[in-house]
Order: sequence, then structure tokens, then C-alpha cells
Amino acid sequence: MTTMNLPAAAPAHTPDDLSVWPASTSRLGHGGLAVGAVPLTEIAERFGTPAYVLDEGEVRERCRTYRSAFPEAEVLYAAKAFLCRAMAHWVRDEGLGLDVCSAGELELAVTAGFPADRIVLHGNAKSPHDIEAALRLGVGRIVIDSPSEIARLAAAVGPGGHQKVMVRVVPGISAGGHDKIRTGTDDQKFGLSLTDGHAQHAIARILGQPQLELTGLHCHLGSQITTVKPYLSAVRRMVGLLARIRDTHGVVLPELDMGGGHGVAYRPGEDALDITTLARRMRTELVESCAAASLAVPRLLVEPGRAVAGPAGVALYRVLAVKRTGDNLFVAVDGGMSDNPRPALYGVRYAPRLIGRASTAPPSTATVVGRHCEAGDVLACGVDLPGDIHPGDLLAVPVAGAYQLSMASGYNMVGRPPVVAVADGHARLLVRRESLDDFRSRDIGL
Repeated sequence: MTTMNLPAAAPAHTPDDLSVWPASTSRLGHGGLAVGAVPLTEIAERFGTPAYVLDEGEVRERCRTYRSAFPEAEVLYAAKAFLCRAMAHWVRDEGLGLDVCSAGELELAVTAGFPADRIVLHGNAKSPHDIEAALRLGVGRIVIDSPSEIARLAAAVGPGGHQKVMVRVVPGISAGGHDKIRTGTDDQKFGLSLTDGHAQHAIARILGQPQLELTGLHCHLGSQITTVKPYLSAVRRMVGLLARIRDTHGVVLPELDMGGGHGVAYRPGEDALDITTLARRMRTELVESCAAASLAVPRLLVEPGRAVAGPAGVALYRVLAVKRTGDNLFVAVDGGMSDNPRPALYGVRYAPRLIGRASTAPPSTATVVGRHCEAGDVLACGVDLPGDIHPGDLLAVPVAGAYQLSMASGYNMVGRPPVVAVADGHARLLVRRESLDDFRSRDIGL
């Protein structure tokens, strides 16, 4: 029998603490909440549960915050956090580019009207379909992640073709909220190591391919980083490599992409990365490091995903069962790891809240679990909920906009939830609920 190592309970906070909710969140009578001036109970009644609510105003404002903090940089929204056609439209409107990891993300964005030349394609193992789609649609840059990709891409481009590329460099810096989301060290699958010389060797090979234009270096340290220091260390190492490329090859690369991974608070009291401070200190470090190396300052690129989408989302669940087992109070809801696998994957925990009715019952410490046949299907542990919580109650979970629905699965054929946008008192469906007909239409085995 295996046991789960559950993290500590959420930091202490008052029951009415809305610090991690969208800025448009307002309290209503009888324990209700509204987001974007739309009561969450109305969304649950109209669209059913589980459901994801996405605050359009919050998404747009977070895009604007990045544009303001990084006025001289190119800001690319990391589509892997969450992508739908409306999201691509909002990001484009606010002046951001896009970072995609597959032909699927790329095709959806382009067919939604996103300019292909403002898109960057990533991926540690790009399929032939990924590369074909990128070249056919004309993406702005392709980030080379392995040595074998150089020849494959050059062949696909052809002798008369041209494609801008970057090289993903592993700087040997450990940063991120969990081992499974740290990507800046040499012991994981991404990029080319600076330490062992693989990055330098790949750069030399690319410079020898006339159809590939090396525009710069790319670096991504990981996810849920809440301090500035790792980024500054990475800037110094990347500038050092830029200087060596100049000295060795006589080439000054004009771009430096420092990736994303900007951490957000999931529960009141948790740390989040200060974007304004990050932008100011990263720019200062870049300028000073380049000056010390007598190097022209490259254009900076950053790739926020979670920090744009995460705090703009709210997940709604209906309570199906409540039971006590020994000293444990389990509150089971109508969703779980099929619509949010993150707690099962790397121990993330949230701060669910009862909405739709007021309760004067003393709080009880509960574990909110999903409906799936897995002991690890836990959405939140050590959370205070009213002691009279019962089946039929509605729970709302903030900071649900990133890496939940985008990582969802068809486990137990429950069907993925819909996505509902709210803005200025109106709610509209962006992505419909996955139905049994969807499952049946793919099953052609008889």
C-alpha cells in the first residue's frame, strides 16, 4: 500500500479573504460571489458543473501589466497554460505574441486569426507534423531543442528556404515549485547544456546552415518561480554565452528569450513573483552584463502563461458526497483529476470556498476529493469548510485558469468541463462540455 505525502495546510487566512480571486470578484448576499459581475451560482445553474469560469477583464489586464512592465521586450503568452480561440483573440488584442508547443496549438491560433509571424514554436520532440505546420503557416521562430532537430529542420526548409530559429540553452540553474516543473538543470529532457558544451556545438552547426537564421538564445528555468534571483543568474550566464558566440563566430545575436515560469499564489498568504520588480531588475542585469562584455544589448523576450491565465480562472464543483472516516472529513465533488490533474501530478493544493449559501456552522478541516477511482484524486487538503457542508452545495476554486483544463483527460469518460467567459455582467460559452456523443464518435471499433 502506498501513501501520499500531502503538503501542509493552506496559510492561515480569514474566510472572506479574496486576495487570490480575480479583481472583479464581489461578494453577494447569502454567501454568494460574482466574477465579472456575474453570480457564480447563475453560471452553475445555466452551464452545469463542473465548469470553468474565465474572467476576460482579468486576462486582458494581466496582458497589459506585462506590456507595461516590459515595454521594450516581446511578450509571448505561453499557450500551453490554456488556449482556446477567444483566449488567442484576447492575447492578440493586447499586443502579445504566442508561444506554442504543437501543431494543434499552432493551427487553432492561426485559424482564430493570430498572426503566424508572432508565434514561436517550442517542443523537445517536435513531430514531422509540427515542423510541417510551422513552416507552412510561417511561424516567426522555431526553438531548436536537440541536435537532431537541426538537420531535420534544415531539410524541411529546403535549400532555397529560410526560417528564423533560436536555441534552447540549459543554464544549469535549479528553480521552480517542484522537481517535475524545474527545467533549467542538466538532468531533464529539455534543451542543450551550457555546461557540457552541447549548446555551443549546436550553435556552430546552425550557423553553418544558410537556410536557418539564428536570431538568439532561449532559456526557460521552470515553473512557479517566485523570486527574481534565478532569472538574474540565468541572464548573466546567457550573456556570457552570447559573448562567446561573438568571439568565436563573429556573430552578435539580436534576441534573448528568458522564458516564463512566473509564479502565482494559489492560496491566500502564498508568495507570487512581482512582475514589475522582475522586469526592472532583469533589464538592469541585462544592460550591465552586456556592458561588461562589450556586447550590444539584445532584445528581450519573455513567455508568461500561468501568470496571465491562472488567476483569471475559477472552477465550479457540486458536492456529491460528504463522509467522515476516522478523523478525516472527505468532501467529494463532481470533478477531479480528469479536469485538474495537477494535484495528483505534483502536489498542488487550492483554497476551495463554499458559495451560494451562508453558513453559521463552525468550520471543519476537510479534504476535497474528486470522483475518480484513484486514491490520489485529491483537489485540496487541510481546508476549512463550514461544518454543515452537504451534498448539493457549490464549491468555487480560484486560480483555476492555467494547466487544469489544458491538461485534462478523458479518464472514466466523465467528459471535460465547459469554459465560460464573464465580462461586464454577461456570461458566454467559449468551450462546450465534452459529451458522451464525443466519446462515441471516436470509438469505431465494432
